[in-house]
Amino acid sequence: MKKLRSLIVGIDSGDEVLFEDFEDGGEMWTGRGQRERRRRIKFSEKYLSVPNVQLSISLWDMDAGSVLRADVTAEAVTEKGFDMVFRTWGDTKVARIRISWTAMGELEDADAWDVG
Repeated sequence: MKKLRSLIVGIDSGDEVLFEDFEDGGEMWTGRGQRERRRRIKFSEKYLSVPNVQLSISLWDMDAGSVLRADVTAEAVTEKGFDMVFRTWGDTKVARIRISWTAMGELEDADAWDVG
Protein backbone atom coordinates (compact mmCIF):
# COMPACT_ATOMS: atom_id res chain seq x y z
CA MET A 1 0.00 0.00 0.00
CA LYS A 2 1.24 3.46 -0.85
CA LYS A 3 0.78 5.96 1.99
CA LEU A 4 0.51 9.64 1.09
CA ARG A 5 2.03 12.13 3.54
CA SER A 6 0.95 15.29 1.75
CA LEU A 7 -2.32 17.07 2.32
CA ILE A 8 -2.44 17.80 -1.39
CA VAL A 9 -3.16 14.82 -3.62
CA GLY A 10 -3.04 15.33 -7.38
CA ILE A 11 -4.95 13.29 -9.92
CA ASP A 12 -3.91 13.71 -13.55
CA SER A 13 -5.43 11.80 -16.47
CA GLY A 14 -5.60 11.52 -20.23
CA ASP A 15 -6.78 9.45 -23.16
CA GLU A 16 -4.23 8.76 -25.94
CA VAL A 17 -4.57 7.15 -29.35
CA LEU A 18 -1.34 5.17 -29.31
CA PHE A 19 -1.44 4.12 -32.96
CA GLU A 20 -3.65 3.61 -36.03
CA ASP A 21 -2.08 0.99 -38.30
CA PHE A 22 -5.03 -0.11 -40.46
CA GLU A 23 -4.93 2.79 -42.94
CA ASP A 24 -1.33 2.36 -44.08
CA GLY A 25 -0.71 -1.36 -43.59
CA GLY A 26 1.31 -0.81 -40.41
CA GLU A 27 3.07 -3.59 -38.55
CA MET A 28 0.44 -4.01 -35.83
CA TRP A 29 -2.28 -4.54 -38.46
CA THR A 30 -0.30 -6.86 -40.72
CA GLY A 31 0.94 -8.94 -37.77
CA ARG A 32 4.58 -8.62 -38.83
CA GLY A 33 7.45 -6.55 -37.51
CA GLN A 34 7.66 -4.69 -34.23
CA ARG A 35 4.90 -5.76 -31.87
CA GLU A 36 5.35 -3.04 -29.27
CA ARG A 37 4.48 0.63 -29.22
CA ARG A 38 5.32 3.17 -26.55
CA ARG A 39 4.79 6.85 -25.92
CA ARG A 40 6.24 9.12 -23.24
CA ILE A 41 3.48 10.83 -21.25
CA LYS A 42 4.28 13.98 -19.28
CA PHE A 43 2.20 14.93 -16.26
CA SER A 44 0.67 18.41 -16.20
CA GLU A 45 2.47 19.06 -12.90
CA LYS A 46 5.44 17.40 -11.18
CA TYR A 47 4.53 15.07 -8.32
CA LEU A 48 6.40 15.18 -5.00
CA SER A 49 7.18 11.45 -5.28
CA VAL A 50 6.54 8.76 -7.88
CA PRO A 51 2.75 8.54 -8.36
CA ASN A 52 0.58 5.50 -8.87
CA VAL A 53 -0.29 5.15 -12.59
CA GLN A 54 -3.17 3.06 -13.90
CA LEU A 55 -3.84 2.29 -17.58
CA SER A 56 -6.85 0.83 -19.35
CA ILE A 57 -7.75 0.26 -22.97
CA SER A 58 -10.52 2.71 -23.85
CA LEU A 59 -10.77 1.62 -27.51
CA TRP A 60 -9.48 -1.41 -29.30
CA ASP A 61 -10.02 -2.20 -32.94
CA MET A 62 -8.74 -5.72 -33.56
CA ASP A 63 -9.15 -8.39 -36.20
CA ALA A 64 -11.61 -11.06 -35.00
CA GLY A 65 -9.91 -13.80 -37.06
CA SER A 66 -7.25 -14.51 -34.45
CA VAL A 67 -6.78 -14.73 -30.71
CA LEU A 68 -6.80 -11.29 -29.07
CA ARG A 69 -3.58 -10.77 -27.11
CA ALA A 70 -2.61 -7.50 -25.45
CA ASP A 71 -0.43 -6.22 -22.64
CA VAL A 72 -0.73 -2.59 -21.49
CA THR A 73 1.65 -1.25 -18.86
CA ALA A 74 3.22 1.91 -17.47
CA GLU A 75 7.02 1.76 -17.44
CA ALA A 76 9.76 4.16 -16.30
CA VAL A 77 7.37 6.05 -14.01
CA THR A 78 8.90 9.20 -12.49
CA GLU A 79 7.58 12.31 -10.79
CA LYS A 80 7.35 13.97 -14.22
CA GLY A 81 5.86 11.24 -16.44
CA PHE A 82 5.89 7.64 -17.65
CA ASP A 83 6.14 5.43 -20.73
CA MET A 84 2.79 4.09 -21.95
CA VAL A 85 3.50 0.66 -23.48
CA PHE A 86 1.27 -1.62 -25.57
CA ARG A 87 2.46 -5.08 -26.65
CA THR A 88 0.91 -7.90 -28.63
CA TRP A 89 2.25 -11.17 -30.03
CA GLY A 90 1.44 -14.17 -32.16
CA ASP A 91 -1.04 -13.66 -35.01
CA THR A 92 -3.03 -10.89 -33.28
CA LYS A 93 -3.78 -8.02 -35.66
CA VAL A 94 -4.46 -4.60 -34.14
CA ALA A 95 -5.87 -1.75 -36.21
CA ARG A 96 -5.80 0.89 -33.48
CA ILE A 97 -5.58 1.33 -29.74
CA ARG A 98 -6.59 4.17 -27.44
CA ILE A 99 -5.42 4.05 -23.83
CA SER A 100 -6.78 5.97 -20.85
CA TRP A 101 -4.45 6.73 -17.96
CA THR A 102 -4.77 8.11 -14.45
CA ALA A 103 -1.95 9.13 -12.13
CA MET A 104 -2.45 9.83 -8.44
CA GLY A 105 0.12 11.00 -5.92
CA GLU A 106 1.45 13.66 -3.61
CA LEU A 107 1.89 17.24 -4.76
CA GLU A 108 4.11 19.82 -3.14
CA ASP A 109 2.29 21.91 -0.56
CA ALA A 110 3.51 25.52 -0.62
CA ASP A 111 2.12 26.01 2.89
CA ALA A 112 4.02 23.03 4.36
CA TRP A 113 7.20 24.09 6.17
CA ASP A 114 10.16 21.85 6.79
CA VAL A 115 11.41 22.98 10.19
CA GLY A 116 13.63 19.93 10.71
